[in-house]
Amino acid sequence: MKNSYLEDFIKNFYYKMNIITPPLLDFSAIARNLGIKVFYWADTSQALYADDLSYIFLDESLSKQQQWQDFCHELGHVLLHTGNQQRMYPLFREYQEYKANNFMYHACVPSFMLDELDPSELTVKNVQRLFNVEYDFAFKRLEQYRSKKLLMLNWNRQNDNSIL
Repeated sequence: MKNSYLEDFIKNFYYKMNIITPPLLDFSAIARNLGIKVFYWADTSQALYADDLSYIFLDESLSKQQQWQDFCHELGHVLLHTGNQQRMYPLFREYQEYKANNFMYHACVPSFMLDELDPSELTVKNVQRLFNVEYDFAFKRLEQYRSKKLLMLNWNRQNDNSIL
């Protein structure tokens, strides 16, 4: 099955850091590997760039699962975006947020790792436990993953029939 650009990007990104299984998904190690400084504070999570350095500030009141999810969202901004969102047109800011959210779902629960699981292991509770994400997050990510698989299966069937 063909991967999306984002799925390939994340797989290559993690493979370069030798992150190939769910237990290796650790934001402290990822940040250290990329030279990103992570700080905890009493405000909403955000990314900041200063003097060619990247910083991610995580809300200290969040659960470990929420911090992992927020880290991946902010990492999406660090890797994919530039500019100060406060000075952007609202639609462009909204676009960046959409991209960072999409990145977050795929970075927290990578497709290449889901592909390695037995179909019987693709349950919300199991994904929540394996990838250290919240229940609703695991539910949505599995929904995305299954929808893409079903879409690709249907697309392949249609193309197979058109050849005959």
